Amino acid sequence: MKLTLTEEQEMLKKTARDFFTDKCSKTFIKEMVESEAGYSSQLWQEMAVLGWMGLAFPEQYGGGGMSFLDLAVLLEEMGRASVPGPFFSTVVLGGLPILDVGSDEQKQKYLPELIRGEKILTLALTEPGYGDYYGSAIKVEATPDDGSYIVSGTKLFVSDAHVADYLLVVARTKPAKGVTIFVSDATSPKISCTVLKTIAGDKLCEVVFGQVPVPEANMLGQPDQAWSEVHKIVERAAVGKCCEMVGSLQRVLEMTLEYAKERKQFDRPIGSFQVIQHYCADMATDVDAARFSTYRAAWMLSEGLPCTKEVAIAKAWMGEASQRVLALAHQIHGAIGVTLEHDLHFHTRRAKAAELAFGDASFYREVVAKEMGL
Repeated sequence: MKLTLTEEQEMLKKTARDFFTDKCSKTFIKEMVESEAGYSSQLWQEMAVLGWMGLAFPEQYGGGGMSFLDLAVLLEEMGRASVPGPFFSTVVLGGLPILDVGSDEQKQKYLPELIRGEKILTLALTEPGYGDYYGSAIKVEATPDDGSYIVSGTKLFVSDAHVADYLLVVARTKPAKGVTIFVSDATSPKISCTVLKTIAGDKLCEVVFGQVPVPEANMLGQPDQAWSEVHKIVERAAVGKCCEMVGSLQRVLEMTLEYAKERKQFDRPIGSFQVIQHYCADMATDVDAARFSTYRAAWMLSEGLPCTKEVAIAKAWMGEASQRVLALAHQIHGAIGVTLEHDLHFHTRRAKAAELAFGDASFYREVVAKEMGL
C-alpha cells in the first residue's frame, strides 16, 4: 500500500475541490438541505458530465474504469464541502452492488442510466427495532407469486428514497438467514415514503411496502444467498462514510487553525497559548489517524482483500475521533462556533449522523474483538 495519492488521484482531488469551492457555497448548501428534494438537479447533472457518477464503474457501461480507492478520494472532497444529495446512495449503496452481483442484463439496464445521471438509486436495509446488521434482523418479506415476488413490510432510514427511481430492497425469502436483494421500482403506488426529520438535514425516509410486486427478473444474485453481499455493502458503505468524514474533519481542523491564528485575546493570537496549541495538535493526530485507517480499508476493498477487521477499526476510530475533534473545535471557537451562521455546524451535525451510519463504534469494536478471536 502506498501512502501517497497517484498523479491521477491528485488531479481528481484538485478538480473536485475547485468544483465544490466554486459551486457549493454554504448558502447554496443550506438551500439544498432545506429544499424538499435535498439536492440540486443542475449540480447533479454537472457532476454526471464530469464522470463522477461512473467513476468506479467499468468503461463498457460508460464509466471511468477507476477503483473504489479513487472513489474514496472524491468522497473525501464531498465530505470536506458538506455536499448533500443522493450521490452516496446512488453510487455506493445502489450501483456498486448491482456491479457486484447483477446479471449482464441488469448491469446493462441500470448502470448506464445511473452513470449518465438519469436515475437515482438507494438501499432499503434497516428496519424498525433493529440497529445491527445481521440476517435475523430482516423482517420485510418477499413471497413468491407466479413469476414475481410480493414484498411487504417497513424499512427505516432509507437514504434519499423520496427521490429514488429504484430501491435495492433486502427482504427475507427463507427462515433464518435466507435473504434476497430485489430491485424495486420506487415509484410504485404500493410504496409509501415519509421523509424523517434528522439532525444532519439529510433525507432519511421511512418506506412502507404494501404488497409490492417485484418481477423475479429483478432479483440480484441468487435467491436466499444475499447475506454475504449485504455484509460487503455495509463494509463498503462504512468505509465510504469514513471517507466523507475524513474530508469533513480535515476542513474542521483547517477552520480551527485559521481561527486560532486570527482570534486575539490579551493582545495575542489564541494560537500562541500552549493549551490551544495542544488542542490543535490532538485534533491533527486524530484526523491523520482517521485518514490512515480509512484509506487502508479503502485500498484493501479495492484490491479485493479480506478486510473486515480493518473496516471495523476505521469506523470505530472515526466514530469517536470525530467527537473529540469537534469538541475541541467548538471549545476553541467558543460561542461563534454554535451559531448557524458559522460553517462549523454543518460538519458537527453531519458527524453526529455519521457516527451511527452503518454501525456505531460499539458495534465495530465487537467486530474487531471477534476478528481477533475473542
